[in-house]
Amino acid sequence: MSILREAWRRYKLRLKHRRLLLRAIRKRRELSCAVNRTKDIRPNDILCFATVRNESVRLPYFLKHHRALGVSHFLIVDNASDDGTTEYLKSQSDVSLWITSKSYRASRFGMDWLTWLQMRYGRGHWCATLDADEALIIPHHDSQNLRGLTDWLDARGVPVFSTLMLDLYPKTRLTEAHYSIGAPFTEALGYYDAQGYEWELQPKYRNISIRGGPRKRKFFNDTPELAPHMHKTPLIKWNWRYVYASSTHIILPTRLNIGLDARYNLPTGVLLHAKFLDEALKYSTAEAVRQEHFTHPQDYNAYYDHVLSDPILWDDASRSYRGWRALEEDGLLVCGDWV
Repeated sequence: MSILREAWRRYKLRLKHRRLLLRAIRKRRELSCAVNRTKDIRPNDILCFATVRNESVRLPYFLKHHRALGVSHFLIVDNASDDGTTEYLKSQSDVSLWITSKSYRASRFGMDWLTWLQMRYGRGHWCATLDADEALIIPHHDSQNLRGLTDWLDARGVPVFSTLMLDLYPKTRLTEAHYSIGAPFTEALGYYDAQGYEWELQPKYRNISIRGGPRKRKFFNDTPELAPHMHKTPLIKWNWRYVYASSTHIILPTRLNIGLDARYNLPTGVLLHAKFLDEALKYSTAEAVRQEHFTHPQDYNAYYDHVLSDPILWDDASRSYRGWRALEEDGLLVCGDWV
């Protein structure tokens, strides 16, 4: 019976894999190209894909940080921004930009749009798929960049690099975490949870699931099953047959979900998550009305209420951000065999 169940599981995953690829091909019609600079992409360039909406505050540092890390070209979908994001991105010489006013939730939270762009432009490239409120941190980034990391992974036939998403927060109330545009996110959000993360192997997708951090601790203590997943595989050597099944948490085919499995002793990183800048209350109010950010948005009304209460996420166990070596000491980032 177990053999039959396993065969059925694999069959359903193959069907889902094909369906998601076909969705992306259909959803390409929702995109309108605003600026196409993809002719500038060279064969070995590292690319970054993102869907954004009203991110004019975060984008200057987001682009600066990932350029310094080794990204050569950004392929971005702007989902109906009205805060100057579109105009800013058009002015950036290493950005190709598509725009759409269609539903973010109905596009699998932007993943259908990005899958099409990855199929079209990402093949054979190392591709980072990120949100504008994330900053990728890799081991040794003070002496190595993404080129060094991906060369090491290529030499070992490993096409993925996985991370823990690490929520940053201030010591003050959220509205007091004042941020200067272009500054590192950690200047306004200098703290994180170093403990309290739960790691679990999920048999369906063969991935390691992680839950924890200040949102689980503060907002989902009574409903931990609704706490956000904190595991991601944001960096992949792309093949046109690959597709993310759930944000960047899960990838198909499932053999790619090995990045956080300690048995492989692979290097892992951290995504510094700058969700809680001083604009968090305004953003939460707008998104509670739009209901575009969760599959079942009615389940998260209490979460938005908590954020709107302008809480203090810091507690006595919070750690101040001190760089990648401190993250390694905390067990949140792993060098693995990459020395």
